[in-house]
Amino acid sequence: MLVLSRKKNESIVINNDIVITVIEIRGDKVRLGIVAPKDVPVHREEVYEAIHGVKPSVVQATNPTTG
Repeated sequence: MLVLSRKKNESIVINNDIVITVIEIRGDKVRLGIVAPKDVPVHREEVYEAIHGVKPSVVQATNPTTG
């Protein structure tokens, strides 16, 4: 896992076409803005689990094409 530090209004770029920006930091909560292509699904982890029945990290660990 890559761990990065960012301040409010700072961003990271993934694969040249996904931008994640820290919108707000309030107490122990961080609001993120995500800009991604329409064909890239973006879900909170609990929603992903409800859809797929498994945690995202489990899928990566068991699927050699995504790890």
